[in-house]
Amino acid sequence: MSLSLHSAAASPLPSSSSLVIDIHTHILPERWPDLRERYGYGGFIRLEHHKPCCARMMQDDKFFREIQDNCWDPEVRMREYDQVGVQVQVLSTVPVMFSYWAKPLDALDLSQLLNDHIADVVRRYPRRFVGLGTLPMQAPDLAVRELERCMKMGLAGIQIGTHVNDWNLDAPELFEVFTAAQELGACVFVHPWDMMAQQKMPKYWLPWLVGMPAESTLALCSLVFGGVLERLPRLRVAVAHGGGTFASTIGRIEHGFKVRPDLCAVDNNVNPRAYLGRFWVDSLVHDPLMLDFLVKTLGPDKIVLGTDYPFPLGELTPGELIQSMAYAPEVKARMLGQNALDWLGLADSHLAGILAG
Repeated sequence: MSLSLHSAAASPLPSSSSLVIDIHTHILPERWPDLRERYGYGGFIRLEHHKPCCARMMQDDKFFREIQDNCWDPEVRMREYDQVGVQVQVLSTVPVMFSYWAKPLDALDLSQLLNDHIADVVRRYPRRFVGLGTLPMQAPDLAVRELERCMKMGLAGIQIGTHVNDWNLDAPELFEVFTAAQELGACVFVHPWDMMAQQKMPKYWLPWLVGMPAESTLALCSLVFGGVLERLPRLRVAVAHGGGTFASTIGRIEHGFKVRPDLCAVDNNVNPRAYLGRFWVDSLVHDPLMLDFLVKTLGPDKIVLGTDYPFPLGELTPGELIQSMAYAPEVKARMLGQNALDWLGLADSHLAGILAG
């Protein structure tokens, strides 16, 4: 890019005429059927509405998380985002709903339930929301079928996990899903779930603090070393939480590739550093030094606003970190909105005009 990176001082939140898009927000239906009863076995999430505007997410009878009505009510979401000058949310399900462990046809049924809900919200509020579907990735043939249905319903792409049970994202079984995403023009948002080595870190919320960044790094290394990005150059991938530690450890990753090609270059002989700038990451890093490092490493056109709304580990004031940086206004504008349109595949579409009002 030919953008001048820095300006003299941070600027305030953009005016309502500037399009700001948060690509990393999660939504659930307010209610759904009892999945244990529907499928005949447990492990699924249910909502326990125990007081007004609040619900407990329960995995069978085990407490998972408390949520509020901003997790299901689009009117509440819009009011909260109006307060900070953010116009558009990209909606995706809460990753615990992926249910990759479930029987394939049950996971397909649940995916359809969740995708229909997101598509309905987008239809009702087309200027405020863009939707991503979820897929039964444990059954790639069913996943491709549901991906096709998602795109026909007007969703922009899909959200997938950083791995699928025992498959990392370089698994040959998953390649047909990525191929279909490229052919259909679907963007792909990769989000951590089922964090690795949880038995090694039972305290201090470490699966979320340590495991999540590691999962994002695992996903990117799998896509790079496995040759997925090489074989599918038009695949538009964004990775949550700043891409984990991939950018900050690219020196080590590249060095390993050079000194042990017998271990690292077995599926792709292209230097991993060549893929910097081939994927997007969200801005959810909570640290100005890290955000600046990502901008300098990946390029200012590959950073997109992402907050993990409405959960507490996310950015509590959407766009605050980007706005705090001493970047030129045009750089901030790209990171706050235009880059998201590029990743979503909407930059030159009629829908981009609708979103901009």
